[in-house]
Amino acid sequence: MLLEGLKKISESLVLWLFSHGIKILVILIVAWVLTRIGRKLVSKLVNAVIEKSEKLLKSSDEAKKQKAKTLVKIFNSSLKVVIWTIAVLTILPELGVNPAPLLASAGLLGLAIGMGARSLVQDYIAGLFILLEDQYRVGEEIDIGGTKGRVIELTLRKTILKDKEGIVHHIPNGQIKKVSNFSRNQ
Repeated sequence: MLLEGLKKISESLVLWLFSHGIKILVILIVAWVLTRIGRKLVSKLVNAVIEKSEKLLKSSDEAKKQKAKTLVKIFNSSLKVVIWTIAVLTILPELGVNPAPLLASAGLLGLAIGMGARSLVQDYIAGLFILLEDQYRVGEEIDIGGTKGRVIELTLRKTILKDKEGIVHHIPNGQIKKVSNFSRNQ
């Protein structure tokens, strides 16, 4: 009796693995490959656009590299989130979970969070303008509201500075009112 039950379970498991398991594995592999290809494409595209635009501004090679590094990191992170979100939403039906109610709930949750997250939206918009206006880049020495240091990371949400004492400061981009850049003569 027990052996028959185990045999049925193992047959069901094998059937499930061949029908759904292979699909899930293929989805994961495709998402991983797309992430890798996307990373390379983003890097090439960003570098090509920066090379063209920076020729007009006559920026140094180091400035081009810093700007490209910052933008590539941001675009790659965004691409990764999109690809893996789609992969998870594609895998859910294979696990017997209907993604429609989850998406509807996520939409409502997103709306509620959006209304309450004004400062977060402000950070992202300010970060976008910092990048587009090329106010400062990773590696440059700047002063943000009395906090002086070298930019060690720049995202759409925040700027991370490391001062001369080695203290790391995380500054939300929406709170930045004035920036002094010591690395440029413009």
